[in-house]
Amino acid sequence: MNFLETGMLVRAAREKAGLTQADLARALGMSRATISQVENGVIKELGVRKLALLLDRLGLEIVVRLRRPLGLHETYEKNRKQRREAFQETDAALDNLKPDIRG
Repeated sequence: MNFLETGMLVRAAREKAGLTQADLARALGMSRATISQVENGVIKELGVRKLALLLDRLGLEIVVRLRRPLGLHETYEKNRKQRREAFQETDAALDNLKPDIRG
C-alpha cells in the first residue's frame, strides 16, 4: 500500500467535500493530528476499521488486489532504502566497537 498516495487521495476528497481536518476528525471521533498523519502518509498505526470509516466518510473505499510488480523507479528506490539501512546498521555496530576514550 502506498501511504503517501493514499494520503493525497484522502486530502483531495476531504477538500472536495469542503471539510477541514478538524471537521473530519470531529465527525469520526479521531484527532486532527491523526487526519494530518494519514494525509501526509506518515501515520504509524490506524487500523483497518478506522481507515475504512475515514474512507467511507469521504466516498473512498479500500480495494484488495494482487500487487503489481515494482517498476524500475520503485526498484531503485527500494534498493537505495535497503542500502541506507544497511549503512546505518553498520555505523551503529562500529560505534559500539569503538573504545571508550572519555577517560
